Amino acid sequence: MKTSIIPIFIPHIGCPYRCVFCNQWKITGQHRVPTATFVKETIQQYMQAATLSRHWEVAFYGGSFTAVPTALQESLLEPATQALRQGKIHGIRCSTRPDAVGKDVIERLLRFGVNTVELGVQSMDDTVLQRAKRGHTATDVVQATRRLHKYGLLVGHQLMPGLPGEDERSLQQTAAAVCALQPDAARIYPVAVLAETELAAQYRQGLYRPLTTAEGIRRGAYLKQRLLEHGIPVIRTGLQATKVLDDGEQVLAGAYTPAMGELIDTYRYRRQLFSLLDRLNLCTSVHIYYAPSETSRVRGYRNITYKYCLWRYRVPFIWQAGKDLPNKRIFVHYGQMVYTIDVDTGGVLITKKEGSYE
Repeated sequence: MKTSIIPIFIPHIGCPYRCVFCNQWKITGQHRVPTATFVKETIQQYMQAATLSRHWEVAFYGGSFTAVPTALQESLLEPATQALRQGKIHGIRCSTRPDAVGKDVIERLLRFGVNTVELGVQSMDDTVLQRAKRGHTATDVVQATRRLHKYGLLVGHQLMPGLPGEDERSLQQTAAAVCALQPDAARIYPVAVLAETELAAQYRQGLYRPLTTAEGIRRGAYLKQRLLEHGIPVIRTGLQATKVLDDGEQVLAGAYTPAMGELIDTYRYRRQLFSLLDRLNLCTSVHIYYAPSETSRVRGYRNITYKYCLWRYRVPFIWQAGKDLPNKRIFVHYGQMVYTIDVDTGGVLITKKEGSYE
């Protein structure tokens, strides 16, 4: 059953610091503080609009939820908890800081039925965290993740490749540290420079070099591939497109495009496909099969991988969606062999050809 989120945004509420990259008002398009009545009505609106049965979860996003005043936390949680007990929704999640999930906080979340906590990790390099003015350390992330898991909560990590001070080494350090902690899910947001942030001022002063979209795709793809290879689902890549973000004035620079998730997957798939094809010393035609739902990822966003293949290998390629083929696989038929790429694990299975997938 598809999981659907009922988002409740609490921009900047509870945040003891103003991170250099952050402008939740721009990201969410909301400025007001939500109320219990608003939460209740929002849940009802989503329920009434639903046409299919879904796994519904209420999610408190946009601020450090566990750092807001306790009375407000409980007031906002109460209508979600009632909906959970009534069977209208199936889960409650919140996002918060790694240094705001002590024992008392966790016990409160459990009393109200919260089952998932997403941590704003951003990086596991303390130098990067300091320059981003996060106010917490990588050690805080380690302790918070272990503590939440100890209490039986699901843990998500939110990561931001491209922050000031990040280089290849620190990106690899972040990937390795997160993989070792084994969160239950992750989100990856390559850094975009938003208006009215300290990062925007640094950018204008020449003190920060933002990611290009291409570099954001590359770093995002690296992180996603590493996490997937360690069994960690990546549930989002790139900021959610909104009218506010897309108005041409709010995103000043950096790695933002509404198609970020698709472009990152295109890059991951292409790298693995080319890695295999480069080893085959191609001299005759190649057949590539894939599930119909994987067409854009295998052929590439706007057919970019298809076009690259024609230029790179100079042999005929036949691309075909095959009936009943599994997702996240690329089947390369060459000569008498079939090479099956598992794009999430990075593995390649080699078998003898027995037929096509038409």
